[in-house]
Amino acid sequence: MYTKGNTIFWAIIACLLWSTAYASIKLGLKYDTPLHFAGIRFIISGLIILPFTVKPAIYIKMVLDHWKVVAWVSILQTVINYALFYHGLNLVPGALGAVIVGCQPLVTAVVASLMHDNDKLTRNKIITIVFGISGVVLISAGRQILKLGTLSELLGVFMLLLANASVATSNVVVSLKSKGINPLVLSSSSLFLGGVILYLISLPIEGIPHGPKPAEYWYILSWLSFMAAAAFSLWFKLLQRPGVKVSELNLWKFIIPGVGAMLSWLLVPSERPEWLTITGIVVIIVALLMYYKNSNESAKVVSSDLQS
Repeated sequence: MYTKGNTIFWAIIACLLWSTAYASIKLGLKYDTPLHFAGIRFIISGLIILPFTVKPAIYIKMVLDHWKVVAWVSILQTVINYALFYHGLNLVPGALGAVIVGCQPLVTAVVASLMHDNDKLTRNKIITIVFGISGVVLISAGRQILKLGTLSELLGVFMLLLANASVATSNVVVSLKSKGINPLVLSSSSLFLGGVILYLISLPIEGIPHGPKPAEYWYILSWLSFMAAAAFSLWFKLLQRPGVKVSELNLWKFIIPGVGAMLSWLLVPSERPEWLTITGIVVIIVALLMYYKNSNESAKVVSSDLQS
């Protein structure tokens, strides 16, 4: 029996894992090219999950029976999302990039309302999204001046928005079309396939990397690979749960920028807490708690009406 509190707990765990990605990717890119780095990362992620899935014969049958879902998730969640994410983030100022990526719950809510009949925008969702985005803007403004100037930066904004839309569409596909396939099989196969495609794309575009890599690179790659394996497997499992709405689950991604900021304070010597950043974190926490409280009260009202 799945409870709402249990789903939220695991959603927060997945978001906490994802919040470590930005600093780690930035460090890893000092030693590797974007697409090559992402490709290797997701190939390893898919292989990490493999021993925890099912027997090889069952694994192959599941992938073949649900090959369309595996292909769509691989292309949308891994290939398109990360190709646009890595390159878009390189074109825009860091704070602006953080705001756009942090607005993913808004894009997901819009996409889910268009694709899913039972996941429409509600007043509570809209209010939570508005406050969540406000918090993300405050966090980013506290860390760096928000600015946008050149055409390349506009292109970067467009790429990041497309990346958000790609992730949102993938989430809806998993929610609607993945019943019957083990979530570990789905995450393993889609991450591995997406990683292989990214790696092959990187060869003609970025060339073959040369030279040995320092130990720091391998530590970062190991963590990012494990993190992706754990977070995506968990997220796909949550998306398959009965009654879980894609837009509601993605609201918890608003905590990622705040946790990312706090990790920077701990790990990066030049980073210091700012009042704007702290205020933004508080705004996001309050918005999510209020949404959880209001949605629980609404559920109780509906339940009492049905009983009467």
